[in-house]
Amino acid sequence: MRMPPQRPPEQPRGGILMGRPFGVPVYVAPSWFLVAALITWVFGGQLDRVLPELGAARYLVSLFFAVAFYASVLIHELAHTIAALRFELPVRRIQLQFFGGVSEIEKEAETPGREFWLAFVGPLLSLALAGVFYLAMNAVEPGTVPGVLVAGLMISNLIVAVFNLLPGLPLDGGRMLRAVVWKITGRPMSGTVAAAWVGRALAVSVLIGLPLLTQSGALGTRAEDSVGMDTVTDALLAAILAAIIWTGAGNSLRMARLREHLPELRARTLTRRAVPVETHTPLSEALRRANDAGARALVVVDANGEPLSLVREAAIVGVPEHRRPWVAVSGLAQDLNDGMRVSAELAGEDLLDVLRATPATEYLVVEETGEIFGVLSAADVERAFVKAMARPS
Repeated sequence: MRMPPQRPPEQPRGGILMGRPFGVPVYVAPSWFLVAALITWVFGGQLDRVLPELGAARYLVSLFFAVAFYASVLIHELAHTIAALRFELPVRRIQLQFFGGVSEIEKEAETPGREFWLAFVGPLLSLALAGVFYLAMNAVEPGTVPGVLVAGLMISNLIVAVFNLLPGLPLDGGRMLRAVVWKITGRPMSGTVAAAWVGRALAVSVLIGLPLLTQSGALGTRAEDSVGMDTVTDALLAAILAAIIWTGAGNSLRMARLREHLPELRARTLTRRAVPVETHTPLSEALRRANDAGARALVVVDANGEPLSLVREAAIVGVPEHRRPWVAVSGLAQDLNDGMRVSAELAGEDLLDVLRATPATEYLVVEETGEIFGVLSAADVERAFVKAMARPS
């Protein structure tokens, strides 16, 4: 989603900040270190068979391979980022994490053609990197450390490209399929549904098929070697990959439903009617005026009718009825700031952007003339949001 013009300070939940290429922060998630250790251990075992003379130094070489591999993944994600920025789509961050990386693009492409190319550039660049490392193999000696590293990076980038081209969300190939169906049907939601269900079918295929392929020797290992701990490892790897794909496909469906129903969230229709009351008005009197006017909110104003604060609904509920004649509304109000003034014309993503920029329980909704229109409750927006999400597309 598009962020508001003035963003709040970034939270460190993305992991370790590594830099800001093209102004986009790149984070390394804690899960990356687990994967790096796993790659180091597995690749180290392979090196022990190919270059046994390395001894314990093979793990340093393996660690270098893990870092170089994720540098390739970063280049893959940067391709998506550059394409998004070229299409004027804001990118929140790039995160390197368990089993790859993700570019968090905050807004959808406006056309299926742009969506297709935005998805395709990542695998395309991975294929290009595989080609570069293939050519580099001619410049290194086979059976040496450089030769093994270059060959490993060529194969790993080829695997990344082919895997991401599989036609199911959340993979790049799924987004390409979504763009094709979108182009044919004219409805982005139809493309998302098709690609998401293909992604779920792909998850089931990975869960069942990957261990079977390994045991059959179709992936290059002898069937008699794929027993014991190796079988357990293959099954665990398949389960993790399947869970990631299945969850990503479901999230893609939910996000598509969100974007489809966002225009239904309109400040004007969600706003509660409010009555203005002066600072020292007793709560009981203020509630009486609201009931007479059919209003559900109170705005504290000065002698000139200028809004000063909003009486919080939660604070009203907390005052026993017998004490309300003795409690002034000013003691239950939250002072207004600029971020709590919302235009009645806001809707969809623009409305959510404003609310995210200034978290509060209530907002003053005003007309373009500055006249008070009413009070918008964050709880009402949340309920409308949940209701819209639950409605079938």
